[in-house]
Amino acid sequence: MSLNKTDFGPDFQWGVSTAAYQIEGAYKKRGKGLSIWDVFTQNSANIKDGSNGNKSCNHYKHYKKDIDLLKKLNIPNYRFSISWPRILPSGFGEVNQRGIDFYSRLIDRCLDKGITPWITLYHWDLPNELELKGGWTNRDILNWFAEYTEVAAKNFGDRVKNWLVLNEPATFIGAGYFLGYHAPGKKGINNFLPAMHHANLCQGIGGRILKETVPFCKAGTALSTTQIDSHSASIKDVQAKNRFDVIFNRLFIEPLLGLGYPVKDFDALKKVSQCMLQNDEKHLPFDFDFIGLQNYTREVVKYNPLIPYAKGRIVEAKDRNVECTGMGWEIYPEAIYNMLHKLNAYGKIKEFVVTENGASFPDIKVEKKINDPQRIEFLKAHMEQVLRAKNEGINVTGYFIWTLLDNFEWAEGYTQRFGLVYTNFKNRKRYIKESGYWFAGFLAEKSE
Repeated sequence: MSLNKTDFGPDFQWGVSTAAYQIEGAYKKRGKGLSIWDVFTQNSANIKDGSNGNKSCNHYKHYKKDIDLLKKLNIPNYRFSISWPRILPSGFGEVNQRGIDFYSRLIDRCLDKGITPWITLYHWDLPNELELKGGWTNRDILNWFAEYTEVAAKNFGDRVKNWLVLNEPATFIGAGYFLGYHAPGKKGINNFLPAMHHANLCQGIGGRILKETVPFCKAGTALSTTQIDSHSASIKDVQAKNRFDVIFNRLFIEPLLGLGYPVKDFDALKKVSQCMLQNDEKHLPFDFDFIGLQNYTREVVKYNPLIPYAKGRIVEAKDRNVECTGMGWEIYPEAIYNMLHKLNAYGKIKEFVVTENGASFPDIKVEKKINDPQRIEFLKAHMEQVLRAKNEGINVTGYFIWTLLDNFEWAEGYTQRFGLVYTNFKNRKRYIKESGYWFAGFLAEKSE
């Protein structure tokens, strides 16, 4: 099918997303405290190429040029995150005014260029001082997060009307507090359950404070979603699929919608009751203005009794002989359509914004061009599926590409490139890829 911007309607929001730790650099400059990722990457064994985000794209220095790139690419919305330790170095207490000033300059630059800023409060860079006190496993984080949210809202709410509370809590809790391959590197169910519960409570806390402090804002939260299919129709494979669906898709949306924790489909969740205090169940739900839906792939699950709790394993895409991205993820555009329908079926979500979708592929340099035809096809195919869902009545109002710049890709280091813009990490120069030029042309289309 021929894809046109006008098909989505004049009010559909187009943008790109980034995260502070992945692009900013300046990791201990001008009063910033250390984050858990600053500390986690000090052990080079934690990162695939032994790298870190100490400098990354040096967006802290080059933010003006990066906003100019957005303007050049006709991108009208920019979603970025605030580094919690840049504005509250210890996580609470004394505010670092130089950090506040940086984000104020960034916001003002966006507005001066006609670009609408969207703020994500938490994109994984917890102040390390808080981690030393237990981080997300410590119930005090409810107060720490409330204070952080209030500081951000009071300083930026006069100019920023679109907010997201958490980015992919299933990922940063699962990878950071159960599997241990993301910061802070904690493992086990006894870390996972309290961290999960506190993150769920913080979604509501953040939403309430935003609405109280910035009354006319649009508040949301960004949830990772992955289509989960069973390897076969056997009862054990289907039950394993259901458990993985809980882990990947249900843990942070169902409590938010007032449905509680999906304990019936995942026995290991029964112990979460030990983390709950009186009235917690009443505080979990919050009626967000929108849900940020993020999708990259689907997974196929097979029963395996040797895997603790989940009793299943993911059948890797490479072992299924399907087309993959550079991350080894299956290219399956229908997943974003199916996940929009899956969440919409709850009947309680007013609006969806696709706040992340994109892919890493090897970029091909030919003379002065950086060709990435696979990325262009990936984006087109997924945008078509978003449009399909929209045309079927799902209230999806925006689509944000991950990401603007090649950056530090968490545990993958600099081995994966997701950007519309190529970053030379030796001299921090930026080069627009063919996918960037394609998106710019797509966005330049005028409504009739």
